[in-house]
Amino acid sequence: MARNKFDVDERLETPFDFRHLKRVGVYIGKHKWKMLLALLLSALASVTSLAVPKITQTVMDVAVPQKNVDLLLKMALAFMGIIIVGIVFTVIRSRIMAFVSQQIIYDIRKDLFAHLQQLPFAYYDSRPAGKILVRVINYVNSVSDILSNGIINSILEIINIIFIVVYMYTTEPTLATIVVAGLPIFVAIIIILKPRQRRAWQNQSNKNSNYNAYLAESIDGVRVSELFARQDVNCSIMQRLATACRAAWLKAIYISNSVWLSSEIITQIVFTLMYYAGVYWLGGAVVSFGVILAMGQYVSRFWQPITNLANIYNSFVNNMAYLERIFETMDEPVVIDDKPNAETLPPITGAVDYNNITFGYEEGQTVLKDVDLHVKAGESIALVGPTGAGKTTIINLLMRFYDVDSGEITLDHKPIKDLTRRSLRLNYSMVLQDTWLFTGTVYENIAYGSEKATREDVERVCKACGIHDYIRTLPAGYETVLEDDGANISKGQKQL
Repeated sequence: MARNKFDVDERLETPFDFRHLKRVGVYIGKHKWKMLLALLLSALASVTSLAVPKITQTVMDVAVPQKNVDLLLKMALAFMGIIIVGIVFTVIRSRIMAFVSQQIIYDIRKDLFAHLQQLPFAYYDSRPAGKILVRVINYVNSVSDILSNGIINSILEIINIIFIVVYMYTTEPTLATIVVAGLPIFVAIIIILKPRQRRAWQNQSNKNSNYNAYLAESIDGVRVSELFARQDVNCSIMQRLATACRAAWLKAIYISNSVWLSSEIITQIVFTLMYYAGVYWLGGAVVSFGVILAMGQYVSRFWQPITNLANIYNSFVNNMAYLERIFETMDEPVVIDDKPNAETLPPITGAVDYNNITFGYEEGQTVLKDVDLHVKAGESIALVGPTGAGKTTIINLLMRFYDVDSGEITLDHKPIKDLTRRSLRLNYSMVLQDTWLFTGTVYENIAYGSEKATREDVERVCKACGIHDYIRTLPAGYETVLEDDGANISKGQKQL
């Protein structure tokens, strides 16, 4: 992928297709029984509630005209029972889906982070950190709800529509036909808006990613910005990115709201036609007041799940733009990986050979060409040259942070590509040009590369390096907590 900046929109390397949904099914499938239970409870509560219009019809057409108090009380108790069942089942369902939703977030984020740990330096060289961060946090949070509640609600609303249609046709077939007549129009509107909606939310995803990338970059470089008094310039850039983000969101939400608005307009038109037909066309002799009242409730209940499906569809389309970004990252190839038959590096003497290597960080831009370098075991050398000559690149290739374009690097005459990266790097000691300390204690930072290192091991190494006495002068010695990137100690102390 070409190098990307905070003000350059990312381009999807692979378009979304429905095979992505099969991959999503892997995460959902881990919780299928919990989701099926939640669906069953929701369906029972919803189908039970559909008896309410029938209760209304019975009350208006039988209990009230006949002044049947017993029947009226029975209908009231039935109505109360339906409400209680709905509340209990909804609470249980909400708890189940809250757990499932958070578990899906955990699983996706875990897999995404694990894959990011395997990606080569070239991936991070070509993207601002903020654009990677937004995928792991914001996008995963956004898609989690649609992957759990969205699926449950979609199935539930379809079940609702089927049962409502059955109830309507058993109540009054002619009025029921008027109600469902608006459905094909609504489906046509969705089909027309779908392509524009997807493009709009992809564009919003790009602008949001740009905004987050610059925000992360500005926070990391705040000291440099203050040094050069760039606050006004930075605010101007941030305002431009925020304006672009806002404009993209408004355009996307305008298209999404068109779906909801279409549903509301069709609902009101159907309401009007149904009442008109019930009162003036069919006449009171054919359709009773109770039937018209019940059908009015069914109309609302019929179009409510359709409106909900439209909202779920909106959310689905919106989040597919995020899901595309997540899977694009997961599909990023691990170009530097261990071979299936890679060997563990045995004890070494330390002979290093660069045999006619050629390398470039980007295609068509060669940094090293036909380089031969041979270092004998036990020999110390220094690489000297102007900035950009390739000194750091030589070390990066030896560590296999990158792979050569041609030629071969060997360690004790073994090609480093034939060795596991872990065993290779455990045999090196490297002092980076840019120091980076993690949030944690001094001891934890020193032992970062070895999970089995004891306190005695760390102190022994520090004494050998001559920094043990210095560490003891810190407020809590080895237990002194360092802030992000060692912000609470000096640059010189960080290098030590």
